[in-house]
Amino acid sequence: MTRSASPREKTPLEERLISLIKSRGPISIADYMADALFHPHDGYYTSQTPIGAKGDFTTSPEISQIFGELIGAWLVQSWEDIGAPKSFNLVELGPGRGALMQDALRAARLRPVFLDAARIWLVEMSGRLRHEQRRRLKIAGIAPEWADSFADVPAAPTLLVANEFFDCLPIRQFVRTETGWRERLVGVEAGHLAFTTATVPPPPSVTLPDKASARIGDIFEINEPAESLIEAIAQAFVAQSGRALIIDYGHVHSGFGDTLQSVRSHAHWPALASPGKADITAHVNFDRLLARAFAAGAAAHGPVAQGAFLERLGIAARLERLSAGKSAEEVADLFAGAHRISSPTQMGELFKALCVSSPGLNAPAGFEA
Repeated sequence: MTRSASPREKTPLEERLISLIKSRGPISIADYMADALFHPHDGYYTSQTPIGAKGDFTTSPEISQIFGELIGAWLVQSWEDIGAPKSFNLVELGPGRGALMQDALRAARLRPVFLDAARIWLVEMSGRLRHEQRRRLKIAGIAPEWADSFADVPAAPTLLVANEFFDCLPIRQFVRTETGWRERLVGVEAGHLAFTTATVPPPPSVTLPDKASARIGDIFEINEPAESLIEAIAQAFVAQSGRALIIDYGHVHSGFGDTLQSVRSHAHWPALASPGKADITAHVNFDRLLARAFAAGAAAHGPVAQGAFLERLGIAARLERLSAGKSAEEVADLFAGAHRISSPTQMGELFKALCVSSPGLNAPAGFEA
């Protein structure tokens, strides 16, 4: 994959979007993100290799095996909390290259009955990533099944993990103008994609803060797919026993701000430049996810900072056990990875963990008051 392109590089997807906008008018940021990330031929996740040193970003499971191992232990405990069903779905949303599931199931080998009961489902749309997941997990002796969406997973008692999945779901943005709220859109300027603003107010079905609480220029974000998904998960857990662990970066309380961002080659990239060639994300609004989960009748815990969550699950003890008998260089690598995923100055504070459960269960590990 070429890495020397400039932000003014025109991609085939950008050409198509420009043509569409010129003929039909500006599109929402949600529509732009959906195409840029998931277009069947030219979307980022369908055409690129996103994760790892040769990709554009890395994730906690890729940084340290301890991350997935601790989640594996958490899943075993959660399986017991939901009644240790003899058959259950173990679902991962957006499993990347399969590192988290591989590490989690290695840790879960301490409870063979858990592995015997688990039917593993990977929710992944990217053919490229499915190929990598199949290769990695086959080596580990794991035979998962795949689904395009959570709705495609058969109903059953369920444990679900989603690490850095909700941040890539398409958002809409609304900007406070002198005449009220207007949706922020993607249009064309000087032959390139550019932000613009709708000329008419949003429909009444869009719930926005009272305009008096916002200053001119303030931006408010809504992630409708994320909220619909958390509602579907919560409803599934009301119907049958289940628990979900959601880890992502974002904010605890609703507020104003533009969190749309893009990354390429592990560096910041203009959000509208070279669509299909760069990752695009937005901060997760945990406040709104919690509200939707509660409204659907589920229980919810957190969010808890990722560093605190991993500390409660025993990252220090696990690090000590892994370090035994290792060379000084190997120990240094283990400590560096653990520091990166747990330190407040690295990923430990910005990333947060949220748990959604069937009502009436014990408090999940790592979320104790």
